[in-house]
Amino acid sequence: MIETLNALSEPNRLAIVELLRDTGPRSVGEIADTLALRQPLVSKHLRVLSEAGMVAARVDAQRRIYDLEAAPFQEIDGWLDSFAAVWGSRLDRLDAHLRGSEESP
Repeated sequence: MIETLNALSEPNRLAIVELLRDTGPRSVGEIADTLALRQPLVSKHLRVLSEAGMVAARVDAQRRIYDLEAAPFQEIDGWLDSFAAVWGSRLDRLDAHLRGSEESP
């Protein structure tokens, strides 16, 4: 998961991931054009995202089409859910405390 978070920490890679999330599979050229980045830079970022397991490529004639892989995002989602449980119990205790304060004169 650390590799995934590290990959997402770079703004251009995050933009690529968000683009693929919003629009679906895209070629390197389409990504470069949409984000106004140079194609070699996009290829470099896609390599990092691929090594982190976040994107996969399929060959379509002369082009490589990139799409998101679900597993790294599911791992992050599970990790974030573990914090939701912690915060939920803390908020429940705060609510009980505040309700107890309302009842006291």
